[in-house]
Amino acid sequence: MKKQSRIKALFEILMVSTKLGLTSFGGPVAHLGYFHDEYIRRRKWMDERSYADLVALCQFLPGPASSQVGIGIGVMRAGVLGGIVSFLGFTLPSVIALMILALFVQGLDLSDAGWIHGLKIVAAVVVVHAILGMAQKLTPDLKRKAVALLALVVTLLWQTTFTQVGVILLSAVIGFLIFRHQEDESEGRTAFPISRGLGIVCIVLFFGLLLLLPLLSEITSSRWITMIDRFYRSGALVFGGGHVVLPLLEREFVPAGWLSEEAFLAGYGAAQAVPGPLFTFAAYLGAVMNGWVGGLIATFAIFLPAFLLILGTLPFWDSLRRNSKVRGALMGVNAAVVGILISAFYQPIWTSSILAPIDFALAAVLFSMLVYWKLPPWMIVLTGAAAGMLLTLI
Repeated sequence: MKKQSRIKALFEILMVSTKLGLTSFGGPVAHLGYFHDEYIRRRKWMDERSYADLVALCQFLPGPASSQVGIGIGVMRAGVLGGIVSFLGFTLPSVIALMILALFVQGLDLSDAGWIHGLKIVAAVVVVHAILGMAQKLTPDLKRKAVALLALVVTLLWQTTFTQVGVILLSAVIGFLIFRHQEDESEGRTAFPISRGLGIVCIVLFFGLLLLLPLLSEITSSRWITMIDRFYRSGALVFGGGHVVLPLLEREFVPAGWLSEEAFLAGYGAAQAVPGPLFTFAAYLGAVMNGWVGGLIATFAIFLPAFLLILGTLPFWDSLRRNSKVRGALMGVNAAVVGILISAFYQPIWTSSILAPIDFALAAVLFSMLVYWKLPPWMIVLTGAAAGMLLTLI
């Protein structure tokens, strides 16, 4: 019976994560909104605080934060295999779509399509919904509102690769100083079924590959190992999500002649048109360079560091956050996450989606459909895409 329950849980994770992988447009911040609505509001797989702590951890780690959050939720639900299934469901739809685009329609420019603009407005609505829900829980007092405001101002005015990490570290220090004597108000423990031994192995493997792959690339001169090394380093050393990794990937592959600038830019336009994590852009690049096998290997290489990091840190996360001093630091970090979300909502989501009064009107309609009429997210996505197409005709 226990085995049947585990299989049922894995199947449920696969179905839900695949639905999210097919409908989650708008980048990592929007993905967190979709996750919050599906996993926390609807299914209650985690409580609000545990979700916020997981988001804070994944924001702090390098790599695709939304994918790491999805992996963490899958791990909590059904162990390591649950994390793998959650990752595959969320990632494969966009991987398959981008590999098909790479193989058949590389020259297609989708960046100015009307339905994509509609999906950007959908993303703005989802982020607003997420911010309102998280702000209510994570910034209930003036002190934490002030931390959120500080994070908002700093991340808006200094948009560099390391600003977000610096803000999180500063907020942790502020939280430690202000809330280190705060009593624990958590709603029970958050258990991640991963041993500490496995966590240590994953951390060692993460740093080992980071050091070993460049050496192997130099020694063997293998094109495949060089490609894996470049994608792995891109996934391991980038803070800030998919839009930050794109220039790094361009620098790794275009000057070296692995693909043309035109092919790279065409793929970037296509990547904006598919749901799921922007890191799946690696599938397009790998497919252009080495066919469908190259696409799969590139996807594996760029996501492997994120997987190793989240599995390596989760076994220690619950005990750390229950320490009174660590808990105080996390209260500051959670408040900062709200400010970071608001900052990301304005730039680039608001500035790239709400361009005219009619865009704002559409956003208001979609928000009402989502929040007040409580229609399913896929209906919001379809309505937004169809409305975006109609707006181009007006």
